[in-house]
Amino acid sequence: MSTLSQTEQWKSLNTLAEGLNGQHMRDWFEQDPQRAKRYSVKACGIFLDYSKNLINESVLDALFDLADKQNVSGKRDGMFAGEIINHTEKRAVLHTALRNFSGQPVYVDGQDVMPEVLATQDKIRDFVASIHSGDHKGATGKAIKHIVSIGIGGSFLGPKIMSEALKPYWHDGITVHYVANVDGCHITDVLAALDYEDTLVVMSSKSFTTQETLQNTLTAKAWFLEQGGSQSDIAKHFVAVSSNVKAAVEFGMDENNIFPMWDWVGGRYSLWSAIGLPIALTIGYDNYRAILQGAYEMDCHFKQAPMNENLPMLMALLGVWYTNFHAAQSHVLLPYYHYLRGFPAYVQQLDMESNGKRIANQADDIDYATGPVIWGSEGTNGQHSFHQLIHQGKVLIPADFMLPLNVPNKNDTHHSMLASNCFGQTQALMQGKTYDECYADLKDANIDNATRHSLAKHKTMPGNKPSNTLLFDRLDPKTLGALVALYEHKVFVQGAIWEVNSFDQWGVELGKVLGNQVLDKIVDSESNLDFDASTNQLISAFRNANSQ
Repeated sequence: MSTLSQTEQWKSLNTLAEGLNGQHMRDWFEQDPQRAKRYSVKACGIFLDYSKNLINESVLDALFDLADKQNVSGKRDGMFAGEIINHTEKRAVLHTALRNFSGQPVYVDGQDVMPEVLATQDKIRDFVASIHSGDHKGATGKAIKHIVSIGIGGSFLGPKIMSEALKPYWHDGITVHYVANVDGCHITDVLAALDYEDTLVVMSSKSFTTQETLQNTLTAKAWFLEQGGSQSDIAKHFVAVSSNVKAAVEFGMDENNIFPMWDWVGGRYSLWSAIGLPIALTIGYDNYRAILQGAYEMDCHFKQAPMNENLPMLMALLGVWYTNFHAAQSHVLLPYYHYLRGFPAYVQQLDMESNGKRIANQADDIDYATGPVIWGSEGTNGQHSFHQLIHQGKVLIPADFMLPLNVPNKNDTHHSMLASNCFGQTQALMQGKTYDECYADLKDANIDNATRHSLAKHKTMPGNKPSNTLLFDRLDPKTLGALVALYEHKVFVQGAIWEVNSFDQWGVELGKVLGNQVLDKIVDSESNLDFDASTNQLISAFRNANSQ
């Protein structure tokens, strides 16, 4: 059993949480006019107001003590130094090397990886330039206009959501379509609207064997050949991001158009690698490089800033505070910017796949919660659906609100309304509305006192609901890079505190293995079914439905 929950630091935080019972943030703001200023920090173009949290100086000091006890800073430095911190897979964790602008070497097993990283970036730059200039043409001489990016997990989510968030920076004349789901409806719908002569397929799979990605790529290949392309034409219309060069070449791809991946980059951190090729094709290489630059600056901030000024540290420790000492089971992300609407789904994979663990690093059982459920939606849509639960539900749901102060094609009325809703929601969550205030509001409602009393109770909102607000001048590529790196490092800090390996995903692997076993039974419809009764029943139903 992990001893974390038995430490003095953990016990001290439990005591502090109990001591906050009966206290309200509304009173704290009234008593301390400087609270907002004291609990705000800015770095890398991101302003964080964390004053609307259930914290005081004693709580923050205790959280910092916990981080020190868990050697978070030492573990952080080990990650950047290329130590084998993914101990179950015996790998370094060096997605940060992919955005290393320091000019300094980064070593893995004694080998400086930066020359290969920089060479790959140059290869991305040159390939993107050839597509955007029209120099790279399809088999019939037409310039490429459409990119079909095929991946799954981090190979899909990262590029898709980054591209979506940066729509104002899209390169004219290029449209990128993202496909992940093995459901044939998706790839069929995408390909149906395209012309094979001006389409390029980017297949992203480290092994070139990922089930969903390979099947979708084979479907794209069949479509290409059916439309009039030939096997020899594939080299001009298909490229890969993969470690399996042999398989990609056998598929028909030009070896010069195969971009490398490395074992020390996990899938959910891979957008910084050549997996980000579709992003660069969407927004241009210079803008893609700005994403890397923003992430690098957040890396430097994370390494250098003291805890009380360190954005990832603060956000991570606040998350630990609510997950472990206030029984919060989920955390909601609320971007008040349409183009950032996919960000909650990206962080969902990043966080839940990383820290959804029940065994500590030393193979000890864990007796505390790790990895909250991450969810969310864009504002203001969520205000008309799930915000009700956050305001008046019995569960505590910490929230991150995000808003760019300036947006493209800004309409002052629209953007002012958007900002007012964002700020109003954080205010309402914090201060709530008391029964007495609701009762007074009903003074002229022309209802009897019993109804007035009942309705006032229904309208009462307790407030004291925690939230962070993140503001940025505008969501340009550099700021987006910093924002993604901020959440990456937040997840790392929490994993370091909870003593889990944030960089493996064995829970994902089991489903893949069993899925392949089930697929064999579906394909071979005459084989005996030897799974559990429920699985056998479901396979039989599928066989019967598809036997015609």
